[in-house]
Parts: sequence; structure tokens; C-alpha cells
Amino acid sequence: MRAKFDMELNVLNDKLLEMGGQVESAIENAVKALANKDLNLANEVFTSDDIINSMEKEIEDMCLRIILRQHPVASDLRLISSILKMITDLERIGDQAQDISQITMHLVDKNYIKDLRHIKEMSEIAISMVKESINAFLVKDTQIIKEIIEKDKRVNDLFYIIRRELIDLIRKDIENSTQAIDFLMIAKYLERIGDHAKNIAEWALFSITGVHKENI
Repeated sequence: MRAKFDMELNVLNDKLLEMGGQVESAIENAVKALANKDLNLANEVFTSDDIINSMEKEIEDMCLRIILRQHPVASDLRLISSILKMITDLERIGDQAQDISQITMHLVDKNYIKDLRHIKEMSEIAISMVKESINAFLVKDTQIIKEIIEKDKRVNDLFYIIRRELIDLIRKDIENSTQAIDFLMIAKYLERIGDHAKNIAEWALFSITGVHKENI
């Protein structure tokens, strides 16, 4: 029975990795579509959210079947419960990548009022946070989790930098306001993605230690 249970957990981990990879691609492609004014890629990100939603449902169903059939002990139940929480955050990250792509669809035919340096940096950090949080869960490494939480502070700092830049642009020319709001929304979605990635890391911590948050 234990061997069968471990096999099912391995399949579950593989599915979690697959969903994480899909979410990472969604963030990367959403920002790439923005940077390259690529309407086709923006549409691709927008429609790919259905794939992420399906993955969430599949993993959720697998978790519930394991709980019903295997009656896991406390530590195993904690692990499965963590996965259920993590996929909720992954699905929301997918939603936010979709939101970014939707804004891009309205921007592709416009001259941008600002460079995308900080937005690109935010997305790169957020992608690494998602990838590393899932890895921390799989290898049970609390040090990685501490590093992820530190990275979230940089994402927050970048959001405030972008916000200040956009406010300055509006002050200089009120005609910039509509596009400034669009870019502010994009930065806010990336900031939320960082928050969700941090949540995933905290659920990884819970799966390892039984404590959801830790003073770091």
C-alpha cells in the first residue's frame, strides 16, 4: 500500500511541475508579447489560461482521490493539502498573466511612454520565484524558501519604482494618463504574481515543517 501511495505522490509531483512550467511560460510570454508588441503571442497567452485551469482541476481531483483511497497519515495529508493550496495560487498567477496579455492587446499599436526595463526585471524575478518555490517543495529545502521571500521584497520595490515613474509622466503630460494606468496595472499584476509565488513558498514551508509562515 505504501509503495502504491508513493507512486501516486510521484505522479502528483510531476503534474505540479508541469503546471508550474505552464505558468512560468505564461508569465514569460505575456511580458514578451508586451515588449515585442506581438498580438499573436498575447492571444496565445490569453487562451492558454484554459490549459492552466484544466491542470488545476486535474491535480485537485488526483489529490482528493488519494485522500479518499489512501487515508494518508498526518505528514502525508499535510503534503497533499499543501499541493491543493499551491495549485490555487498557480491558477491565479495564470489569470494575472492572462490579464497582462489582455492589456497588451490594447497597447500593441501605440508608442510606449516608458521603457520596460523594470517590468522585465519584475517578470524575471517572479518566474524564478515560481520555479524555485516548487523546487523547494519537492526537495524540502527551507533555505530556498527564505531566498524566495527576499526576492518578493525586490518585486515590491520595483512596483513602487514603476509607480513613481508613471506618476511623473502623468504630471509632465496628462495625455500620458491612459497608457500610464495600463502600465501601472501590468506592474500591479506582476506584484501580485510575486505575492502568489511567495504564498506557494510558504505552503512548501508548511509541507516541510508544519508551520505556514516563519519570521525571516
